[in-house]
Amino acid sequence: MVPVKSFMVPKDKFISVDRDTDVRKAAQVMRDRNIGSVFITRDNEIIGILTDTDLVRRVVAVGADAAKTPVEQIMSAPILTIEENKTILDANDMMAAHHLRHLGVTRNGALVGMISVRDLVVFLTNLPRK
Repeated sequence: MVPVKSFMVPKDKFISVDRDTDVRKAAQVMRDRNIGSVFITRDNEIIGILTDTDLVRRVVAVGADAAKTPVEQIMSAPILTIEENKTILDANDMMAAHHLRHLGVTRNGALVGMISVRDLVVFLTNLPRK
């Protein structure tokens, strides 16, 4: 089976915003980049992830002011991770068990990438059909 590292987005391609960034600006970054999440940083260290689901559930649904709410208040943290040599099926199982759409990918415990449900769909779409 194919390892997670074959389909992950490498850390050097991450889009991130500082923890003090307001939710509206982060949402605009996500829209402009056509992505479903951004990483949240403090002093250039990743401390969490903000997803489109976080925006809906923690801002829109509660009527919070996106222009006045810092992303650190609504981000998901800590980021659940999977080791890079685990399989795509392992990632799928972990996402399903925890009701998540994004997993950090680690090498020896250090974050090196991210895999999303979208990545799993791309993988499955490209499988040979019988």
